[in-house]
Formats: sequence, structure tokens, C-alpha cells
Amino acid sequence: MLATAASGVALAAAGGFPMPAIAQSKKLTYWGGLIFSEDANKLLTDAIMAWGAANGVETEVVMINQNETVQKVSAAVSSNTMPDALDVGLDLLLLLSRQGVFSTVDDLYKKIGDAQGGWFDGPDRATDTSAVASGRTGIPFGVNGNLLLRRKDLLEPAGFAEAPKTWEELVTQAMAVNKSPVSGLGLALSNVGDANVQVNILQSYGGRIADDAGKMVTIKSEATRTYLTWLKDAWDKGLFSPGNTSWDGAGDNQAYLSGQAAFIANTGSVGIAAKKDDPELFEASAFSPLPAGPNGQVSPITPQTRAITAASPMQDEAKALIEHLAQPEFMNAYFNVAIYGPVLKAQEKLAAFDGSNSILVGLLGLAQNGTAPAAPDVYNAAWADLSSNFIIPKMAQRVVVDGWDFDRAMDEAQTQGQAIYDKY
Repeated sequence: MLATAASGVALAAAGGFPMPAIAQSKKLTYWGGLIFSEDANKLLTDAIMAWGAANGVETEVVMINQNETVQKVSAAVSSNTMPDALDVGLDLLLLLSRQGVFSTVDDLYKKIGDAQGGWFDGPDRATDTSAVASGRTGIPFGVNGNLLLRRKDLLEPAGFAEAPKTWEELVTQAMAVNKSPVSGLGLALSNVGDANVQVNILQSYGGRIADDAGKMVTIKSEATRTYLTWLKDAWDKGLFSPGNTSWDGAGDNQAYLSGQAAFIANTGSVGIAAKKDDPELFEASAFSPLPAGPNGQVSPITPQTRAITAASPMQDEAKALIEHLAQPEFMNAYFNVAIYGPVLKAQEKLAAFDGSNSILVGLLGLAQNGTAPAAPDVYNAAWADLSSNFIIPKMAQRVVVDGWDFDRAMDEAQTQGQAIYDKY
């Protein structure tokens, strides 16, 4: 039934667009990002095909697994077989924008923003490619990122009805429910991407990875020492889940889904899994942006964008399609079946965010209050390299597993970090 309804939305929303003046022999090829939701994938495909039929544009949709996007796009760039338009993540958008692969779409960005109350600050800042491409090359359509997931069925009886506003409050709430078999904090401290939440905590305490130029590493600082004090205190209280310093990428997911963690920081995918496989756990869960530290809230967003290939002969048609896909009717249906938060201020009034879906409520909060990737640090290749080498989680391991003092742990992280930054 959902697929039928989705198709109906796609067809209805396709109307109202002027027929582009094009040669009918042309075909617009779109590469969509294949996500976990079959309903979302079908909705996107149906909407593009319906738009093409309504506007006399022959269309082809190819859904690409997001884990394979970099490989397939890189091959297509090398062989000059890029699609006319595509879904693209932020990292690849920035990389290929430097190479002139994408068209600038400042006019379309402004048109969509003006029509829907403007863009949220996080997506606006994160997707601004003006410094590397002399203009914007991507149109954001959704944001995701780590949310704080909590067991409200345990926390509310303990007197905590609201999400913790600060990391200190998180420790207080975690202590109240830290009783076997439930650990208060299911935060990863291993060499996995989820453990890089520790970077966000460090930054919220005023710590930085590097200076404002994004060149000189500044990990060793009094602010980092304060963060490590918070971490060691929570560790000594026995709040962290057993084995969290050696978890694989699914460790925190499994801890939460098995009922063994009161808090984790993860994307909405954990909530989707609970909703499908353990509805009782899903109803007992709540979702919110990451807490704040003494220096403010650092809750990074990961925007997804749509881009147009500069070499495409279908520039006007591709712009019209992307404008169509930004329309409220389609996006409301899409948000309901995909794990994305809004990017436009008018979207927060869509029915998808009316409070009935707790995951979308959390993603709305992330869109409203989330920060650009790496901020307040500079989002560059060195940052990405340091993150992929898990320098901050390794510093945490030195403190809580190896028993190193803070200075020794910071010195090692500082040296390793600078070696990475020096490569760039």
C-alpha cells in the first residue's frame, strides 16, 4: 500500500512544471543514492520518472549503493560517463567541486531557499563550495548525523524526563540507571567511526584539533585536559559498557538493541532497527542532538546533496528536476520513509515532523541546532585523515585502558596528529 501511495505522491507532485524546450532524443540520467529504505528508494525513482513523463523528458534512474558511490563516480569521471545529475555526499561533493566536475547552481539554491523560508544554518555552511568552485555546486536535500539515543523507560522513573543538555548531565543521568545488565554509557572508545563522537565532546569542552588555518595541530591544551578529566571520571564510575574500547562498528548498536546500554550516540538507523524488530524498545526510546559542553554544543550534521554534472547537455532540465524534488509534497513523503532531517526552515512544519515519529523529531533537532562538519575546526583533508586514524579515540584508550597520565596521552596524540597534518 505504501508503494502505491508513494507513486501517487510522485505523480501528483510532478504536475505544475513547465515543459522544458528540449530535443526529444535527449535522455536525462539520474543516479540516486540507494539507502536502507526500499520505500524511499522507490519513491525517489517513481518521482523522477513521473516528473519526466509529465514534462516530456525521457528519464533514467540508476540507484547506487551509497557505499559504492565513490568508486562508481570516480570510474565515471575517468571514462566521461557521468550521469546528468546525482545524489552525492559532502566529502565527494567537495573533492569533485575542486576538479570542476559539477555545475554551479547558486541561482537554484537561492530560488529554493527563498521559496521555503531559507536554509538551516548547518546545511548552508556545510555545503558552501564557493571557496573551491567559485559558487555552490550542491543542493542539500537532507541531513543525518549522530543523535543521542536514550532509554526513556529507565530514565523517566529515575526523574529524568528530558534529554541531558550537557555532557555533565549525561553522566548524572547515566549514573541513575547504571545497574547490571544495563550500562549507563554505551559510547564507543574503540578504533571505529562511532568513537569519533569523542572529538565532538572534546570540542564542546573548548578543545581543538588544529588552528584556524587548519595546519597546526593544537590537541594538547588545557581544554583537552578538561575533556579527559570528564572522560576519566565517567570511566572510573563504571558507566561505560564492557568491551567498548575494542568494539567493532556495530558494538554500540548491539549494546542498545540488546537492552544493555541506556545511552548511545548513533544515527537514526538504530532506531529504525528497533522499530522493525523490537517495537517495545523503540517506544521506550527517545532521540535528541548531542549534548553541549562548557564551550557550546558540537553536534555535526552530514548533509546529502544533489548535483549537476558540468558536462551534461541537460542543464536546464536537471535544474528543473532538482527544484521539483525539493517541493514540500514530495519531501514530506520522502522524509517519512528515509532517515534524513530537514534542510529548509519551512520543512519543519511538514507533517513528517509533527512528533509522531521520534526519530524524525531527533533529526529535526539536529537540523535546527546541528553544526557543520569539523566545526569549529577546519573541514579539510587533514581533518578527514586524522579522523580516519582515530587519533582522539586512541588518546582516550591511552588514558582509560593503559593508565597513561593526561600529558603523556596528549603528547602522543599531538605528535601523531601533526604528522598527519604535515602531509597536507
